[in-house]
Amino acid sequence: MATPHVLVLAGGISHERDVSLRSGRRVADSLAEHGLTVELRDPDASLLSYLRTNRPDVVWPALHGASGEDGALRGLLDFIGVPYVGSRAEASRLAWDKPTAKTIVGRVGVSTPRSITLPRDAFRELGANSILEEIQDEFSGPLVVKPAQGGSAQGVTMVDDRSLLPRAMVDAYTYCDSALIEQKITGTEIAIGIIDSGDGPVALPAVEIQPLSGVYSFEARYNAGETRFFVPARIDPDVAARAEQAALDAHSALGLRHLSRVDLIVDGAGTPWFLEANVLPGLTETSILPQALEAAGHDLGWVYSALADAAIAESRA
Repeated sequence: MATPHVLVLAGGISHERDVSLRSGRRVADSLAEHGLTVELRDPDASLLSYLRTNRPDVVWPALHGASGEDGALRGLLDFIGVPYVGSRAEASRLAWDKPTAKTIVGRVGVSTPRSITLPRDAFRELGANSILEEIQDEFSGPLVVKPAQGGSAQGVTMVDDRSLLPRAMVDAYTYCDSALIEQKITGTEIAIGIIDSGDGPVALPAVEIQPLSGVYSFEARYNAGETRFFVPARIDPDVAARAEQAALDAHSALGLRHLSRVDLIVDGAGTPWFLEANVLPGLTETSILPQALEAAGHDLGWVYSALADAAIAESRA
């Protein structure tokens, strides 16, 4: 076929706009260097009419946060019949909602931390103070409070001191109407990328994450030098194999497609604990998936091009 015309969508209006712009530019540059015809566009109200009159061969959504990862944009692309790289709308909705993803992945035997999800309205109506007291009685040790939806660690708080729990709830509700409270698992933080260009999902080498501050925050993710990464992760090979299988099981259970990143904690006993799955992993110069691809000996342009070809082929099947 002729050289595919790829439309990369980046930017948007979510809290992760700046990260999306960086990811989109990296994807566009890698595809162009591989010889594809690439256009980079910030989506706006004219997007649908533009797609109808300037139909690309495939869209690469590099939109982080809501609309880009919650299935909304992907559903619209399905509706108008435009192929795109990444998971379908339904699978994206499942992965986007962390409590839902935890339930689905837990059902296939992957360990996931004990947790409770509290919508903001229920938290207020049922008595915030009483609920917080009950949480402190029921959970032992440190907690993690995070928005039930969202990415890039925005609104996430490590609660090592229980007096910080009320503030952590407020921070989580700033980004989402539901908060997820989890038992904190102590261990090695890793992320495993999954790639599938048509021959089945393959796990990339696990990337160990060691933020200098001790917390893999938004700043630690996207500011060069604030986090040390080890590829492959410094864990026992048997443990790494179990973690890779857990990541593949999560990817398959959620029905994800083309690419994903599964975040886990490996505890002292070597058990991998599922935290969340990302349908659009960060693709910036400091992001984990590109590091794993390069460590595995893959050229970014070749992989991104293969994923675009897979999306086009699937649309014609």
